[in-house]
Amino acid sequence: MATMMKAAVFVEKNRIEVVDKPIPDVGPNDALIRITTTTICGTDVHILKGEYPVAKGLTVGHEPVGVIEKLGSAVQGYSEGQRVIAGAICPNFNSYAAQDGAPSQDGSYLIPQGLCGCHGFKATAGWRFGNLIDGTQAEYVLVPDAQANLAPIPDGLTDEQVLMCPDIMSTGFKGAENANIRIGDTVVVFAQGPIGLCATAGARLLGASTIIAVDGNDHRLGIARKMGADLTLNFRNCDVVDEIMKITGGRGVDASIEALGTQTTFESALRVLKPGGTLSSLGVYSSDLTIPLGAFAAGLGDHRIVTALCPGGKERMRRLMNVVASGRIDLGLMVTHQFKLDDIVAAYELFANQRDGVLKVAIKP
Repeated sequence: MATMMKAAVFVEKNRIEVVDKPIPDVGPNDALIRITTTTICGTDVHILKGEYPVAKGLTVGHEPVGVIEKLGSAVQGYSEGQRVIAGAICPNFNSYAAQDGAPSQDGSYLIPQGLCGCHGFKATAGWRFGNLIDGTQAEYVLVPDAQANLAPIPDGLTDEQVLMCPDIMSTGFKGAENANIRIGDTVVVFAQGPIGLCATAGARLLGASTIIAVDGNDHRLGIARKMGADLTLNFRNCDVVDEIMKITGGRGVDASIEALGTQTTFESALRVLKPGGTLSSLGVYSSDLTIPLGAFAAGLGDHRIVTALCPGGKERMRRLMNVVASGRIDLGLMVTHQFKLDDIVAAYELFANQRDGVLKVAIKP
């Protein structure tokens, strides 16, 4: 077996390059996965732009689909050559946070003030790939705590069909789950990028009867309808808050899901919320948020604002792949472009600038 591999690493702000790195050694609880397909996430773009701090030289990426190349001596129930995925969040399930029902926050810590150009914020140590350890935009990735995090891919499913499960699908569905959606609810999803589209699909699966999708791109709004949206609003053509209040007869929506991470989308999601409604926030924010007094009812509106990081672990991945295998959702529609790993810099340029109708790119080592 070769000793070196190609990997896309963070060099400095606005610079990610493909370099040669040693193939990782496998510890007793690890698994070495040969990557067959991975992708670029919006969070990776935050890393590229220097908005989220990672170590220089770190391999980026956190969405692995691949084949087990080598298993650690303590890992049971898997076999070399088996097709698997692992969640973008790969907790060890031993921490206080994990045992308190928040495994995605496994070992969270605070980045000191000034290190990232902000006032300090929580970095989630459950998110290890491309954050605390080398990630998946490489020929190989080492999966820690493999027995808790590897999920076998059901026969008959392609890489592209399960590529969204490690992060995008898990995150979008968690946004819908956190929104306390009940059968017959009216739900609005702000932003129809990959996560927003999955939130739209999740809202449909949970029983929402009226789903309003908001975006500024008509192509994405068209895909949102295929994912389950009943109504679409292009914010370039209307006052979205006014339109949603008209649609709901002035009552407001039962739940709003924010899937971008900007002041504008967060504030709009709050303004259209009914008293007692839930705002489910999925966006990664790169600056402070301001909560408008009126929309927040001065803190007296019984509103719930809930944030989320995508759940990981093999049971979460199993459930998501079951949904895909059932035919209830087709996320292959979201894979719009393919690149070789050698061409990942061009893939970043395309994805970061949202050109050519890109939703997600498949990176093939």
